[in-house]
Amino acid sequence: MTLRLAGASYRYAGARSPALIGVDLVIEPGEVVGVVGANESGKSTLCLVAAGLAPASIGGELGGSVTLGGEETRSLRPHELAQRAGILFQDANTQLSGTARSVWEEVAFGPRNLALPVEEVVARVGRALAVLGIEALAPRDPQRLSGGQAQLVALASVLALRPALLVLDEPTSQLDPLGTRLVGDALAGLAAGTGTAILVVEHKTDLLERLAGRVLVVDGGRVVRSGLTAEVLEDPSLGHLGVEPPSRVALRRAVEEAGLRLDPGALAPAGSGHAS
Repeated sequence: MTLRLAGASYRYAGARSPALIGVDLVIEPGEVVGVVGANESGKSTLCLVAAGLAPASIGGELGGSVTLGGEETRSLRPHELAQRAGILFQDANTQLSGTARSVWEEVAFGPRNLALPVEEVVARVGRALAVLGIEALAPRDPQRLSGGQAQLVALASVLALRPALLVLDEPTSQLDPLGTRLVGDALAGLAAGTGTAILVVEHKTDLLERLAGRVLVVDGGRVVRSGLTAEVLEDPSLGHLGVEPPSRVALRRAVEEAGLRLDPGALAPAGSGHAS
């Protein structure tokens, strides 16, 4: 399912100025697009607009066009949006139901609300837990998880809905390097294996370099730069926009500043568009 934003702008209720201004973006099925920028630059607002939550759930004023599969998000009902677009926020606790007695029940919460057959619910929960390597958490109390564990459970809950579009707002912020790689591999496999379109906001540019085919740079609510991941993340001016370069780029710059010679192929970019 294709996500398309055409001149999309958004103003929060009561705000004087828009938080998002004139964004044009197309994400095709199976494509992973990364978003970078400083805090308060508009990245989270872009996530809310892309997933249809703004203005459907939080009010405000949406300008331009935002379509999922050719239909305006403003015309879709909440249950229709939930099946088309899944969103994961930075704070996992805001997405856990608070009613489930086990992680398994938490992940099953969404599919059950879709009135799916029991066999389908069981299959979806099992697959979502397995793809993130957290099957051992299934019997645990969701309220007694670490921050990283809770984030993985929240992601599993979104994956169990099998949305055609996945919108992720800093999904690895509470994860260690191993957890970050696990999520990266899971998302890459999801995009390649099921055709899920993915929009992911991340400060970890090493992850984006492996995962995303394209990257957008957001500043002041506008997309100020977009293009192939390796090309965008090589741009030295991104530091002024609050974006740290991938470690590969930072290391190469340090070597060059020290006046040392470096084999041109020693720090080649990782294969963008897939995690490895």
